[in-house]
Amino acid sequence: MLLRLGAGFLAGGIIGFERASRRQIAGLRTHVLIALGATLLMVLSISIAEAYFEDGDPGRIAAQVVSGIGFLGAGAIIRLGNNVKGLTTAASLWLVSGVGLAFGAGLWIPAAVATAVALFTLTALDSVEKRFFPPRRTKLLELHYKGEYPEHAKALAVLTAFSVGVQSLDVVQNLGRKGGSRMRLLVSIPERTDMPRLSEALRKTGDLDRLEIKEKY
Repeated sequence: MLLRLGAGFLAGGIIGFERASRRQIAGLRTHVLIALGATLLMVLSISIAEAYFEDGDPGRIAAQVVSGIGFLGAGAIIRLGNNVKGLTTAASLWLVSGVGLAFGAGLWIPAAVATAVALFTLTALDSVEKRFFPPRRTKLLELHYKGEYPEHAKALAVLTAFSVGVQSLDVVQNLGRKGGSRMRLLVSIPERTDMPRLSEALRKTGDLDRLEIKEKY
């Protein structure tokens, strides 16, 4: 039992250390406690079934752990405007609970392999994901034109050239006494986008009066 608890502690520490190194909301101690607690509950479940019941079900407590860990995972997910953070950390919390249950049941090899694969996923695949699927931020882009008919085709071409995805487009004409128009776009912008270059390119598309980029809408 002590070996199983030690293995659960080590597995939670390995995954938690990686999360803490990235300054995630659930770090080293959280992952260690979840993995250790899951291991203890699995050991307890097996021991109670063997000691007090001839046909006891050692999986009853484990089933409650799997469902209960969802509450902790939900606490690691943060919504910032239109962006969601913490999904990977929530998944790692769910995983270390499973690893702890496996160690508690004495399934040494599956639990160790799961820990190694999880660490590989969080480290090696992170750079691969960022290269092929760069993180994006959803923002509201407003282009105010002096003229009544904005050059929306040219603006869309610039956004496409900068790999900016357009989710919605709305054009309003005859703004105020001086006329003019406004083009409002809900866009998905890669984090590595050079914003000054993008702004300069949009200003060259027509008689642009001003440009606004907002975090929320």
